[in-house]
Amino acid sequence: MLHFLPAALRGLLGASLLALNTLFWCWPLFAVTLLKVCLPFAGAQRLCNASMNFIHEAWISCNKTWMKLLGQTRWRVEGLQSLDYRHSYLVTSNHQSWVDILVLQYLLNRRIRPLKFFLKQELIWVPVIGLCWWALGFPFMKRYSKAYLAKHPEKKGKDLQTTRRTCAKFRDNPVGIFNFLEGTRFTPAKHAAQDSPFRYLLRPKAGGIAFVLDAMGEQLHAIVNVTIHYPQGSPSFWALLSGEVGEIVVNFRQLPIDPAFIGRNYDQDEGYRLAFQQWVNQLWQAKDAELAELHRRSPAR
Repeated sequence: MLHFLPAALRGLLGASLLALNTLFWCWPLFAVTLLKVCLPFAGAQRLCNASMNFIHEAWISCNKTWMKLLGQTRWRVEGLQSLDYRHSYLVTSNHQSWVDILVLQYLLNRRIRPLKFFLKQELIWVPVIGLCWWALGFPFMKRYSKAYLAKHPEKKGKDLQTTRRTCAKFRDNPVGIFNFLEGTRFTPAKHAAQDSPFRYLLRPKAGGIAFVLDAMGEQLHAIVNVTIHYPQGSPSFWALLSGEVGEIVVNFRQLPIDPAFIGRNYDQDEGYRLAFQQWVNQLWQAKDAELAELHRRSPAR
């Protein structure tokens, strides 16, 4: 609707609307969070959780509004209709840009419960939004290098403990748990540094979703495998704010959860770890082939 405006002006307007939307909804979120802390009763907790869910979805809906207002994006989406708001899902996707997160929120809002992302612990210090993530129960993970764990073996398994503690909060309510299997955004430099065997993907890190299956696999209805493709090339976040993302292709595929993957210890069961890594690699091989076909059909312009 406002695409006739200069791109720079649209970008400033998009950034302002995103900031104002976040500031508007953060105050009722913080108020409900305070009530939740002060009223540790089952009925009050359920009411607070429902209120926080409403606020989260309302924030996403407002973001969808300014994205439609400023842009003229053509969406090509498959597999979205089979999702059910009443179910819990483990969602994963390839990762190319910060735009991916808003794309997923845009399409999944009110189709499944709002996604809970695994975040680096340092992100809790991001002004306003870091506190919002904490209030909404996003899991913050502390990453340790192999060298650090060799010196401090007592820290091994802390991520699994955090995952279990977080997932325990969702046992009585449907939830969407999200994890980028690659762990970071795809760039040519990262691809080369990893010597990735995939053309369009980085090497997957199986531990994150294995921990979720260990903690709450019986509650999950399915794994939702998402493939995102940008025919015009991976967009910057500024391109999204200024309405310059011309076309987005998103394919959703529901995968049944193998009972053999539920309740198994990824850290301590070597046989299971190898089997699960093999399954993830096969998933990534298929996704790489899918991306190759999408690139063939719609080469970057």
